[in-house]
Order: sequence, then structure tokens, then C-alpha cells
Amino acid sequence: MSCFAGALRISDEVKAALSSGKAVVALESTVITHGLPYPENMRIAQEMEGEVRQLGGIPATIGVLDGLVCVGLNTDQLEKLAQTKGLHKISRRDFGPALALGWSGGTTVAGTMLVANSVKISVFATGGIGGVHRQPAYDISPDLPELARTPMIVVCAGAKAILDLSATLEYLETASVPVLGYQTDKFPAFFSRSSGLEVSVRVDTPEQVISIAQAHWDAGNNSAVLVVNPLPENNALPREDVERVVQNALAEADAQGIRGQAMTPFLLNRVNALTGGGSLQANLELLRNNARLGAEISVQLSKKSPAS
Repeated sequence: MSCFAGALRISDEVKAALSSGKAVVALESTVITHGLPYPENMRIAQEMEGEVRQLGGIPATIGVLDGLVCVGLNTDQLEKLAQTKGLHKISRRDFGPALALGWSGGTTVAGTMLVANSVKISVFATGGIGGVHRQPAYDISPDLPELARTPMIVVCAGAKAILDLSATLEYLETASVPVLGYQTDKFPAFFSRSSGLEVSVRVDTPEQVISIAQAHWDAGNNSAVLVVNPLPENNALPREDVERVVQNALAEADAQGIRGQAMTPFLLNRVNALTGGGSLQANLELLRNNARLGAEISVQLSKKSPAS
């Protein structure tokens, strides 16, 4: 393949699965490098892969190691990303310096989508997408324009609770990205089951997701289809409690002058501390939950798509 100027490395397992039409689920790696502390980051990376395998899919965790774009990380590669300090956070704009300068780092939602689409992986499961920040409002995650231009089924628990969820949904509407509520009519708020905001349409089965996605692309659209999957009731945090904690964390970020790519990791760490670890446990469960749904969708999709 010509993408990434020869810097692309696909594991034998993922390559075989793609060539034979088996179910493959892309998984991101900034949750390993920037989202969670060690050893929880390593454990959840392996657990997400395990959830995909248990349902009959092949996991394709994506990351960058020494300037090489890797699709399907082995245990040693996962350990390197989980334990090495100071790794880069790699979105679409960062691949040029990453490849040219030999960086290692985790791929964001946008970065993972770019790589996954280049190797024809159709389903991607993550925790929460980036979106429009509350302050400043012009701070908009590259995840949103990537969703607007990359045809892929993306499973998440909504946008991260630290963001302006209403503005994020408005952006997705403008960008013609369908937001499918999986067994829900409301947009999830990451750690909480509902933000109170409406989704585009409710779906109740993986087959409905696939039918809508195929019809969306058949109509000439090139944007992603976003499937928002709320946490199970017993793992979710009350929305009011999370909102109070987020406001405190935002005030701390402003006082410390936190900006740009450092904002999201800072806020998530502070929210975890202020919830006494409650948000971490919710985060871990939503990642597993989304991996399971991503696998279910990918397996059903593989039954409809003949091997290439």
C-alpha cells in the first residue's frame, strides 16, 4: 500500500483478516499513552482486544512506534506505549513530523480514523470523541472534521463530558454526521448515560446500524456514522455530580493556563481525582462496552461483505 510513504506496518493477523473479509475492529492508542495511568492503560488495552476476540473479531490497535504507523500492536509494542513517558499525541496533522522525525505515540480518534480508513477497516471503537471545548469555544477537536470526511462506523460513549456537548452535536449536524443512539434516544455524556440532548435516530441492533451506514454512503455521503453507546446503568455516574466536578476542573485549567492538546488529559485526570477514582472506573467500563458493540457490528458487517 502507498499510504504513509512506506511507513505503514500491518500485523500478519490483521492483514490476513482484512484479505479474507473477517471482522476487524480498529482501536485507538491515546487512551494508552495519555488517557489512563499505568498499569490500568495496559490492562484496558488488552481487555478491549479480548472483548473483540471473544465476539469473533480481530482487534487492530493502532499506534506509531519509531516513525512507523503500526496497525495491530503486539504485547511488547503495547507495553512500550503504556510505560514510556513523554510520548506524542498523534492526530492527522502530526503524521508528517512523526514519520519524518521517528516519533512514537498514541493515535487520537482522528489519527486512528485516518490510518484505519487507509487500510479499509470499517469499524472503530473508542471511548469518547473530542468535540467543541467549553472554553475557548474556538478550540475544536480535529476529531470532528475527521468524522465529517471519513466514511467509517465509529462507536463511542458520546463526546467527553468535559466538552460543550450541545455545540458538539451542532457541529456534527452541520457536518452531516448521523448520530445513532444505540438503544437510547439521548446523547450520552461519557461518564453518564444521558446529556438530555437528542440523537439523530435511535437504533436497537447492529443490523440497523449497518443498514443506515450503507444507505448513508449509498446516498453519496462520505462522512462517518457515529454510534453513541451509553454506559450500563450500574456503571454510570450521575450527570449532576459529573458536571459539578467538570466545572471545578475547568477553573483549575484556566488558572494554570492549560491549553491545546494538554487540555483533555489534564481535565480527565482532575475529574478522576475529584470523583475519587469513580470516573476512571466508568471510563474503563465504557471502553470495554464500546469494544463489545464494535465487535458485534463488525461481525455482522463481515457476514454481509464478501472477501476482497
